[in-house]
Amino acid sequence: MPPKKPGLSEPELFRMLLTNMIDLRHPLVKLAGEIDWARFDTAWGKFYHEKKGRPGLPTRLMAGLHFLKHMEGLSDEEVCARWVENPYWQYFCGEEYFRHRLVLDRSSMSRWRGRIGPEALELLIAETLRVAMASGALNPQACERITVDTTVQTKAVAHPTDAHLLLRAMEHLNRLAKKHGLKLRQSFLRLGRETRREVARLIHGKGHKQAMRHLRKLRTWLGRLERDVGRKTEGNADLTEACARTLELAEKVRTQKPKDQNKVYALHAPEVECIAKGKARTRFEFGVKTSIAVTNDRAKGGQFILGMQALPGNPYDGHTLTGQIAQVERITGIAVSRAYADLGYRGHGHKGETEVYISRTRGITSPTIKRELRRRNAIEPIIGHTKMDGLLERNHLKGAAGDAINAILVAAGHNMRLLLAWLAALLCALLNPWLNPDPLPAR
Repeated sequence: MPPKKPGLSEPELFRMLLTNMIDLRHPLVKLAGEIDWARFDTAWGKFYHEKKGRPGLPTRLMAGLHFLKHMEGLSDEEVCARWVENPYWQYFCGEEYFRHRLVLDRSSMSRWRGRIGPEALELLIAETLRVAMASGALNPQACERITVDTTVQTKAVAHPTDAHLLLRAMEHLNRLAKKHGLKLRQSFLRLGRETRREVARLIHGKGHKQAMRHLRKLRTWLGRLERDVGRKTEGNADLTEACARTLELAEKVRTQKPKDQNKVYALHAPEVECIAKGKARTRFEFGVKTSIAVTNDRAKGGQFILGMQALPGNPYDGHTLTGQIAQVERITGIAVSRAYADLGYRGHGHKGETEVYISRTRGITSPTIKRELRRRNAIEPIIGHTKMDGLLERNHLKGAAGDAINAILVAAGHNMRLLLAWLAALLCALLNPWLNPDPLPAR
């Protein structure tokens, strides 16, 4: 059923009103008053059935928790724990009275994200941009000129090595057999763990040939496990279907070669891709390519993120430009007149009305375009903030849909941090003349 719309309840004698506990001039309180929470109820009401099921959790509560989660770069467990302790966070999420217990289960956040989906969650970015324009932190004309770049949204996976993946495949098969009550001839877990340690000890030294022999043993044991599970499930259609995906991944891990394409780098996240970045400290990153678009001009409140999307399949940067411009125009409702990109976007083939300028392009005579092209590098620190302050560096959400959802929420969290700083600066500018009046002139 749709979430219950919040309304003023009857005053209670033994519960403390949040408005009596907090400073109503706090930037987070001001920001809560600027956001149009009813907009979310209207847009996301279609995801609930009118009569079936129990009433959903308040939309303001769920949207507010995700805003706070990505503002502070916290996990679901951490944001729920801090929500109980922080009266400002409870007020931001629409509570009237201070609550001593959490009103939801942590898993409700995961189910809510999956229900809404990445496309509908773009409304969170659109609302942060609307608030920025209304408060003066962002000029609407700044959305017409954007800077575009790509980065890697890394997944929360261990560094993939052959020995590690082979052992994980053996563990997954044993876990699957235990779940369905299959009695295996031999688990190979003790031997596999010992052999994995030997491979790690020998692979980078003089014992490389011996390490390769241990790897061949791991592959042999994994093949035995696969055949044993296949024999035990043969003739049972339900068991065969339940074990098919795990057996397929295990077989792929066992047979894949170093130069193969579409390799498996994590059993629990097979969508992870290996992306070469050319960095001296990190040659390869494991996750999904992500495109980001920010304002080219530095607004009063900082550079806001206008769009962000995950790009599975590791496409060429130039082929993603049209889709990124379309997302920015869909979120902001403003046509993009100029887009600035680095050399990786050469040969983009964009056929829209947007003018695209690439770094180091010669023959540009306009001083305005030259200045804005020099501003292209300013997107790099924004990417750094999304990884250090946000949750773009290690994504824990499941599957390709989790990658897309996390990218949207990271962008919304970055804009919320800028808005909070902007409102704090405005409040400080308003209060300073009153708190520190100019002294009387000396006679």
